[in-house]
Amino acid sequence: MLRTWPDYESLSHAVAALIVERAARALRERGSFGLTLAGGSTPRRAYELLAGPACARRIDWRRVHVFWGDERCVPPDDPRSNYGMANAALLSRVPIPAANVHRIRGELPAAEAAAEYDRVLRAIWGAAPPAFELVLLGLGDDGHTASLFPHDPALRESQCWAAAVRRPGDPVARVTLTPPALNGARAVAFIVSGASKAAMLRAVREGPPDAGLPAQAIAPTRGELLWLVDAAAHAGGA
Repeated sequence: MLRTWPDYESLSHAVAALIVERAARALRERGSFGLTLAGGSTPRRAYELLAGPACARRIDWRRVHVFWGDERCVPPDDPRSNYGMANAALLSRVPIPAANVHRIRGELPAAEAAAEYDRVLRAIWGAAPPAFELVLLGLGDDGHTASLFPHDPALRESQCWAAAVRRPGDPVARVTLTPPALNGARAVAFIVSGASKAAMLRAVREGPPDAGLPAQAIAPTRGELLWLVDAAAHAGGA
Protein backbone atom coordinates (compact mmCIF):
# COMPACT_ATOMS: atom_id res chain seq x y z
CA MET A 1 0.00 0.00 0.00
CA LEU A 2 1.25 3.48 -0.88
CA ARG A 3 -0.06 6.68 0.66
CA THR A 4 1.06 10.18 -0.24
CA TRP A 5 1.07 13.40 1.80
CA PRO A 6 1.58 16.93 0.47
CA ASP A 7 4.86 17.66 2.23
CA TYR A 8 7.45 16.45 4.72
CA GLU A 9 5.67 17.88 7.76
CA SER A 10 2.35 16.18 7.01
CA LEU A 11 4.21 12.96 6.21
CA SER A 12 5.95 13.15 9.58
CA HIS A 13 2.63 13.61 11.37
CA ALA A 14 1.29 10.55 9.53
CA VAL A 15 4.27 8.44 10.59
CA ALA A 16 3.82 9.45 14.22
CA ALA A 17 0.11 8.65 14.00
CA LEU A 18 0.88 5.24 12.48
CA ILE A 19 3.20 4.41 15.38
CA VAL A 20 0.56 5.43 17.92
CA GLU A 21 -2.10 3.36 16.15
CA ARG A 22 0.06 0.25 15.80
CA ALA A 23 1.22 0.54 19.41
CA ALA A 24 -2.37 0.66 20.63
CA ARG A 25 -3.28 -2.37 18.54
CA ALA A 26 -0.28 -4.42 19.66
CA LEU A 27 -0.71 -3.56 23.33
CA ARG A 28 -4.38 -4.47 23.14
CA GLU A 29 -3.87 -7.74 21.28
CA ARG A 30 -0.46 -8.97 22.46
CA GLY A 31 0.52 -6.91 25.50
CA SER A 32 3.73 -5.42 24.09
CA PHE A 33 4.88 -3.38 21.11
CA GLY A 34 8.16 -3.98 19.31
CA LEU A 35 9.20 -0.97 17.22
CA THR A 36 12.27 -0.95 14.98
CA LEU A 37 13.55 2.53 14.24
CA ALA A 38 15.18 3.88 11.10
CA GLY A 39 18.14 6.22 11.12
CA GLY A 40 18.88 9.14 8.83
CA SER A 41 17.27 12.54 8.71
CA THR A 42 13.86 11.60 7.31
CA PRO A 43 12.25 10.05 10.42
CA ARG A 44 13.62 12.56 12.94
CA ARG A 45 10.63 14.90 12.78
CA ALA A 46 8.24 11.98 13.31
CA TYR A 47 10.21 10.97 16.40
CA GLU A 48 9.99 14.52 17.74
CA LEU A 49 6.23 14.52 17.19
CA LEU A 50 5.91 11.14 18.86
CA ALA A 51 7.65 12.53 21.95
CA GLY A 52 5.23 15.46 22.13
CA PRO A 53 2.35 15.26 24.62
CA ALA A 54 -0.33 14.72 21.97
CA CYS A 55 1.24 11.38 20.97
CA ALA A 56 3.36 10.30 23.93
CA ARG A 57 0.49 10.21 26.42
CA ARG A 58 -1.38 7.77 24.18
CA ILE A 59 1.31 5.08 24.49
CA ASP A 60 2.09 2.91 27.51
CA TRP A 61 5.86 3.17 27.18
CA ARG A 62 6.41 0.58 29.91
CA ARG A 63 5.34 -2.07 27.39
CA VAL A 64 7.21 -0.73 24.36
CA HIS A 65 10.47 -2.31 23.17
CA VAL A 66 12.63 -0.37 20.73
CA PHE A 67 15.12 -1.83 18.25
CA TRP A 68 17.17 -0.49 15.35
CA GLY A 69 17.35 -1.53 11.71
CA ASP A 70 20.99 -0.52 11.47
CA GLU A 71 23.79 1.37 13.17
CA ARG A 72 27.17 2.84 12.38
CA CYS A 73 30.08 1.56 14.43
CA VAL A 74 30.52 4.74 16.43
CA PRO A 75 29.93 5.52 20.12
CA PRO A 76 26.33 6.26 21.11
CA ASP A 77 27.10 9.96 21.65
CA ASP A 78 28.64 10.36 18.18
CA PRO A 79 26.58 12.65 15.90
CA ARG A 80 26.48 9.85 13.31
CA SER A 81 24.84 7.36 15.69
CA ASN A 82 21.31 6.28 14.79
CA TYR A 83 20.70 5.51 18.44
CA GLY A 84 21.96 8.95 19.41
CA MET A 85 19.56 10.66 17.01
CA ALA A 86 16.57 8.65 18.22
CA ASN A 87 17.53 9.15 21.85
CA ALA A 88 17.73 12.93 21.45
CA ALA A 89 14.53 13.22 19.41
CA LEU A 90 12.38 10.65 21.22
CA LEU A 91 13.66 8.22 23.82
CA SER A 92 15.09 10.71 26.30
CA ARG A 93 11.74 12.52 26.27
CA VAL A 94 9.38 9.62 27.05
CA PRO A 95 9.12 7.27 30.08
CA ILE A 96 10.43 4.13 28.40
CA PRO A 97 12.37 1.77 30.71
CA ALA A 98 16.07 1.60 29.89
CA ALA A 99 15.83 -2.20 29.70
CA ASN A 100 13.35 -1.84 26.83
CA VAL A 101 15.78 0.07 24.63
CA HIS A 102 17.69 -2.55 22.62
CA ARG A 103 20.37 -0.58 20.82
CA ILE A 104 23.07 -1.97 18.56
CA ARG A 105 26.31 -1.32 20.43
CA GLY A 106 28.15 0.62 17.76
CA GLU A 107 31.15 1.17 20.00
CA LEU A 108 32.06 -2.50 19.46
CA PRO A 109 33.80 -3.89 16.36
CA ALA A 110 31.18 -4.51 13.69
CA ALA A 111 31.32 -8.31 13.69
CA GLU A 112 31.09 -8.41 17.48
CA ALA A 113 28.21 -5.93 17.57
CA ALA A 114 26.32 -7.90 14.90
CA ALA A 115 26.78 -11.20 16.73
CA GLU A 116 25.66 -9.61 19.98
CA TYR A 117 22.53 -8.14 18.39
CA ASP A 118 21.71 -11.48 16.81
CA ARG A 119 21.84 -12.98 20.31
CA VAL A 120 19.63 -10.21 21.68
CA LEU A 121 16.97 -10.92 19.07
CA ARG A 122 17.14 -14.69 19.54
CA ALA A 123 16.81 -14.29 23.30
CA ILE A 124 13.44 -12.65 22.66
CA TRP A 125 12.10 -14.60 19.65
CA GLY A 126 14.09 -17.82 19.62
CA ALA A 127 14.84 -19.47 16.29
CA ALA A 128 11.96 -17.78 14.45
CA PRO A 129 12.58 -14.46 12.68
CA PRO A 130 11.88 -11.46 14.90
CA ALA A 131 8.19 -10.56 14.86
CA PHE A 132 8.53 -6.80 15.24
CA GLU A 133 5.13 -5.13 15.28
CA LEU A 134 6.41 -2.27 13.13
CA VAL A 135 9.66 -1.67 11.27
CA LEU A 136 10.47 1.79 9.92
CA LEU A 137 12.82 1.99 6.95
CA GLY A 138 14.20 4.68 4.70
CA LEU A 139 15.17 4.54 1.04
CA GLY A 140 18.55 5.71 -0.22
CA ASP A 141 19.21 7.31 -3.57
CA ASP A 142 21.06 4.11 -4.53
CA GLY A 143 18.21 1.82 -3.46
CA HIS A 144 19.70 0.84 -0.12
CA THR A 145 17.61 0.46 3.01
CA ALA A 146 18.78 0.02 6.59
CA SER A 147 22.47 -0.68 5.85
CA LEU A 148 21.73 -3.17 3.09
CA PHE A 149 23.69 -1.85 0.13
CA PRO A 150 23.60 -2.94 -3.53
CA HIS A 151 25.15 -6.38 -4.10
CA ASP A 152 26.35 -6.69 -0.48
CA PRO A 153 26.62 -10.30 0.78
CA ALA A 154 24.29 -9.39 3.66
CA LEU A 155 21.44 -9.39 1.14
CA ARG A 156 21.91 -13.13 0.74
CA GLU A 157 22.20 -13.87 4.47
CA SER A 158 19.69 -16.50 5.52
CA GLN A 159 20.85 -17.65 8.97
CA CYS A 160 21.75 -14.50 10.93
CA TRP A 161 19.41 -11.69 11.92
CA ALA A 162 22.20 -9.09 12.01
CA ALA A 163 25.31 -8.67 9.87
CA ALA A 164 28.42 -6.51 9.74
CA VAL A 165 28.68 -4.48 6.53
CA ARG A 166 30.68 -1.70 4.91
CA ARG A 167 29.33 0.93 2.59
CA PRO A 168 31.62 1.45 -0.40
CA GLY A 169 33.74 4.53 0.18
CA ASP A 170 32.80 4.86 3.85
CA PRO A 171 35.53 3.99 6.38
CA VAL A 172 32.98 3.48 9.17
CA ALA A 173 31.69 -0.09 9.43
CA ARG A 174 28.02 -0.74 10.12
CA VAL A 175 25.65 -3.34 11.50
CA THR A 176 22.36 -4.05 9.77
CA LEU A 177 19.40 -6.31 10.23
CA THR A 178 19.21 -8.81 7.40
CA PRO A 179 16.27 -9.37 5.05
CA PRO A 180 14.99 -12.44 6.96
CA ALA A 181 14.90 -10.43 10.19
CA LEU A 182 13.12 -7.49 8.60
CA ASN A 183 10.70 -9.67 6.67
CA GLY A 184 9.45 -11.35 9.84
CA ALA A 185 7.75 -8.11 10.89
CA ARG A 186 4.00 -7.69 11.17
CA ALA A 187 4.36 -4.43 9.25
CA VAL A 188 7.20 -2.66 7.45
CA ALA A 189 6.79 1.02 6.60
CA PHE A 190 9.10 2.79 4.18
CA ILE A 191 9.25 6.54 4.80
CA VAL A 192 10.35 8.43 1.69
CA SER A 193 10.66 12.18 1.30
CA GLY A 194 12.04 14.54 -1.32
CA ALA A 195 12.35 14.82 -5.08
CA SER A 196 15.79 13.20 -5.02
CA LYS A 197 14.09 9.89 -4.10
CA ALA A 198 11.42 9.95 -6.82
CA ALA A 199 13.29 7.97 -9.48
CA MET A 200 14.45 5.34 -7.00
CA LEU A 201 10.99 5.00 -5.49
CA ARG A 202 9.62 4.23 -8.96
CA ALA A 203 12.43 1.78 -9.71
CA VAL A 204 11.94 -0.15 -6.48
CA ARG A 205 8.15 -0.30 -6.64
CA GLU A 206 7.51 -0.50 -10.38
CA GLY A 207 10.69 -1.83 -11.95
CA PRO A 208 11.75 -5.44 -12.55
CA PRO A 209 13.53 -7.42 -9.83
CA ASP A 210 17.08 -6.13 -9.48
CA ALA A 211 19.77 -7.40 -7.13
CA GLY A 212 21.19 -3.89 -7.19
CA LEU A 213 18.10 -2.54 -5.40
CA PRO A 214 18.24 -3.81 -1.81
CA ALA A 215 14.88 -2.25 -0.92
CA GLN A 216 13.24 -4.80 -3.22
CA ALA A 217 14.41 -7.53 -0.83
CA ILE A 218 11.97 -6.27 1.78
CA ALA A 219 8.76 -8.26 1.44
CA PRO A 220 7.20 -9.27 4.77
CA THR A 221 6.34 -12.95 4.78
CA ARG A 222 3.32 -12.56 7.04
CA GLY A 223 2.80 -8.83 7.38
CA GLU A 224 2.06 -5.60 5.55
CA LEU A 225 4.35 -3.54 3.36
CA LEU A 226 3.53 0.17 3.57
CA TRP A 227 4.95 3.08 1.62
CA LEU A 228 4.48 6.48 3.26
CA VAL A 229 5.78 9.20 0.95
CA ASP A 230 5.47 12.90 0.32
CA ALA A 231 4.37 14.43 -2.97
CA ALA A 232 7.89 15.32 -4.04
CA ALA A 233 9.06 11.71 -3.72
CA HIS A 234 5.98 10.42 -5.51
CA ALA A 235 6.25 12.76 -8.49
CA GLY A 236 5.64 10.75 -11.64
CA GLY A 237 4.90 7.51 -9.78
CA ALA A 238 1.92 5.21 -10.07
